[in-house]
Formats: sequence, C-alpha cells, structure tokens
Amino acid sequence: MATDAGITTNTEQYRAARDRLVASIGDYSRAVESFSWPRLTGAFNWATDWFDVIARSPQRAGQTALWITEEGGAEERYTFAEMADRSDQVATWLQTLGVGKGDRVIVMLGNQVELWESMLAVAKLGAVVMPTTGALGSADLADRITRGGAGFVVTNAVDADKFASVDGQYTGIVVGDSVPGWHRYTDAYEVVSAGPFTAVTEVDDPLLVYFTSGTTSKPKLVEHSQISYPVGHLSTMAWIGVTPGDVHLAISSPGWAKHAWSCVFAPWIAEATIFVYNYSRFDAAALMGQLRRAGVNTFCAPPTVWRMLIQADLGAKPEGLREILGAGEPLNPDVIAKVQDAWGLTIRDGFGQTETTLLVGNTPGQAVKAGSMGRPMPGVPVVLVDPVTGELTDEGELCLDLGAHPLNLMTGYLGDPQRNTAVMAGGYYHTGDVASRDSDGYITYIGRTDDVFKSSDYKVSPFELESVLIEHPAVVEAAVVPQPDDTRLAVPKAYVCLAAGFSADAETARSIMEFARDHLAPYLKVRRVEFFDLPKTISGKIRRVDLRKREDQAHAAGTPIATEYRYEDLVK
Repeated sequence: MATDAGITTNTEQYRAARDRLVASIGDYSRAVESFSWPRLTGAFNWATDWFDVIARSPQRAGQTALWITEEGGAEERYTFAEMADRSDQVATWLQTLGVGKGDRVIVMLGNQVELWESMLAVAKLGAVVMPTTGALGSADLADRITRGGAGFVVTNAVDADKFASVDGQYTGIVVGDSVPGWHRYTDAYEVVSAGPFTAVTEVDDPLLVYFTSGTTSKPKLVEHSQISYPVGHLSTMAWIGVTPGDVHLAISSPGWAKHAWSCVFAPWIAEATIFVYNYSRFDAAALMGQLRRAGVNTFCAPPTVWRMLIQADLGAKPEGLREILGAGEPLNPDVIAKVQDAWGLTIRDGFGQTETTLLVGNTPGQAVKAGSMGRPMPGVPVVLVDPVTGELTDEGELCLDLGAHPLNLMTGYLGDPQRNTAVMAGGYYHTGDVASRDSDGYITYIGRTDDVFKSSDYKVSPFELESVLIEHPAVVEAAVVPQPDDTRLAVPKAYVCLAAGFSADAETARSIMEFARDHLAPYLKVRRVEFFDLPKTISGKIRRVDLRKREDQAHAAGTPIATEYRYEDLVK
C-alpha cells in the first residue's frame, strides 16, 4: 500500500496504519486487504515519537494512562501527561547515573508505577530494557547479568538481597527502602527534568532483550528493535480489539513478554487506559467487581483465570465489557461455552511468541471455530512448512516467510549465531510449533516440535529442570513431562532413574522435590516424581512422547497414577 498523501513523519505513518487497522479489523478480509506495515526509516523512538506525542496531545493529556488498584482498595491513577513528565524526570536522573544509548538495564519490578516509568525512561535514553520476573533467584539473575551484559538493575528493596552474591559491573537502583550501595529511585523525583526528550535511536537499534525458555539449559536472549515490538504490536492491538479511550485489563506478571504485549504496547498504541488489579490471592468475585467498577472494555486472562472464573458465579456481563480473550494455551470448549452463555461474549484465542508479536488470532467480530487459534493477522506472512521436505503444506511447522519482511519479528538471539542460522533457515522464521490449516484458512495448534510446555501460563523447558535434577545424588537420569491439570493446565512431573544405593520411596522423592524447589524458580517447581525405567530410542534418546501419552491416558481415565509421589503430600 502506498503511503498516505501528505504523511511524511514516522509518527504520522504509524498513526495512519493504526487508524486503518482499528477501522477495518471488524472485517477480516478488509483488514487483510487494506493493512500494510508502516515502513519507518531513520530516527525513531516509540517513547518519544509515539507515547510522548499522544501524552501531550489535547485529546489524551488528561486521560488516565495507568490505573493501579490494590486488593485492599488503595489505588493510583496517572494521566498520559503525568506519565510523560514522570518518565522524563526519571530519564534525566538515570542519565546522571551513566545510563546512555545501548546500555542494558534489568527492570525487575511488580505492577507498580515505577515499572512503566522506568521502561519509558530507559527507552527515551536509547538504552535497552531487560524485563525480568521477580520470581528468579540469584543464580538466574547472575546468568542474566553475565550473558545479558546488564550494566544497571532497577528492583524493589525486598529483592535487592538476591543480588548480594551476583558478581558483575552493574549499578543497583532500588525502589522503596534504602539499601547500602544502591541508589534510591525516589531521588529521581528531586531532579529538574531535562525533557521533553527527542529520539536518539534509529529504527533498527535495540529496545528490548527478553529471556525465554528453550530446549537448552540456558534461556535464550531475544532482542527486539525500536520497531519490532513497538510497531509490531499493531497486530496485538488489533487482535485484542482495544480502541482509543478504552479501559484495558490483562492478567499478566511483569518480566514476561506477554506483559509487554498487553500491559504496555498494545493498549498505549491504541491510546487506551491500562488498568491493573494487584492481588495476593485470586478471588473471582473481587476480580468481577473490579471489571464492573473500572468499566473495563477489553479483558485478557490466561486459561487458569478463566477456569477459576467459571467455577464462581459470573453474573451478568460487566457493563462496558466488549472483548474478552484467552492467552497462553487454547481454552476448553466448555469454558468458552459457559462464558458465552453468561455474558453473550466469546473468548477469543491467539498465538504468538516472545520472538514475535501476535501472529495468528481470532479477530473481533469474526466466527470462531472451536479449537482454532484463528487466522493470520493482517500483514503477518504465516506459512506452514513440511519439516521434512521444506515444502509449503496445510499441516506443518508454523513459520514466517522472511521474503515478505515481517516487521513483527525479533532482531535475533543475542550471542547465538548458530541458533539464529537454524531458526532462520530456508528463508523462513521457524516457530517450532506445528499446526494445521483448514479450507477457510483457520489454523489449529497441534504441538511443539520440541518438548517445551506451559504450566500455570509459564513456559517450562524440560531440559532446564532435568539439568538441575541430575545434580541430585539420587538421580542418574530424569525426564520431565507435563501432567495434565484442570487448574494449572499442566504441572511438571519428573520420571527419575535412581542411582545405586537409593530407595524408590517417599523420602527420596521428598528430597528430590525439595532440591528442585531450592535450585529453580518457583514457577518451575517439580510437583510429581515417579521412579521409572525411562523409555528410549535405539540411539539412547529418552522417548518423552511415551511418557506424555501415559500421563494423558491416566488423566483421561480419571485414574491417578498410584506409583507417583506428589509435592503437596510430601513437602511442607
């Protein structure tokens, strides 16, 4: 599509593409035909050239940009203009600490205003944000500091101790109470702002680095540019159906790519309000109350939350609620049906990766096919490739055609040229996911080409868990597979081959699970252990497919496996 007449700046091109997508997404065919990515060139910085522009416009300056509510009732609201000014002030202060273009900054914060402030501030300086979950321990953080080349860390005082044993040349910045040797984030509010800032980055300069689980023992480092996420998330915005002036709520934990998807880029691209509800323990009734009180228009939640909601009384549809979505894994048809019956709204699914934005989705207003992820998003060149022949097919690995120059794709994996070569082989970006396509173009997920699975909406790499388990003296070999779980989707189960001298009993199982607990992040907790002769191929590779089948069959039959040990029974 030709650039609109009279549109010359990157910001204007960006807005025009956004407006076309908002206007057309309710008609899938029209959206596909009319949309093309804005091809931005030269200097561009999303924080200065988009966020600040809308934040200081007459239309949005006084609108709430960020609305944070705590389960106790306390809340904070910040307008777009206030967020622009506050992030300018933080950026000014960060400059005095030495943060500059290209520096990598770990941001390990909860859903608090400092998270959004610091992300905007770091971006304005041309530095690189490294979002990190607070669930990590010292060993994982050391890996991120070392391999990620982080020069700065922003975190809460309660998490600062995790860095006590983490070596490296980095500057610590702490939110909350003072910590010896760390700079106090609140000092930022005392400086005179040097804003408004102007772009110091080019379109291809890095903006974000994410760590994501893979099939190796170390997480992959995914790098995104100033446009691959900031512009690429036009596809995510369109899938959500969020529009200017909306209130958007997504249940998502900071530090993971999905948080940036739905709690930063997509809503602010749409000029919408980000509504956050913080809670320590899930309460369906309380969440429903917040949906109604805040007048939420678009709501995205992981399958675990949807399953919990339908177990409670959904009641009447919250006034104003227009679009509802699931993310992470496909939802069971009965969950979708129960919500449809109660609210008259259909939970829509979608598919993407940390390496991309939304690739495939059930878009607003379109027919939803049970089990399908939907159709390729406008502008996204999705193809299915036979993993053996490399030919295009209707069932194969879901890939992106690199010849079509997909804008919403990562720059690449940092420090891993071999992996980059493999994942971009043959003129395609390979997602590692297998899917099928029907005659109407709807795509249905089949499975991974590797063994990564989701548990409570977190991605789990079996290899990562196994690498820790075999360090236990009782473990000769281990194979981790997902055990289906009605609430968590799946829980990690370890099949263990014991070393000589150890008994296959509850005490050994408890010791192994406690060891895993102490050496892995909480979301990687091994919840089942079974002592087992591991099935193997002729070449000696463990056949996890056989173990998965065993778990699926037991779950389908409703028969617990009597020979396994359960975390909740043994570990207090």
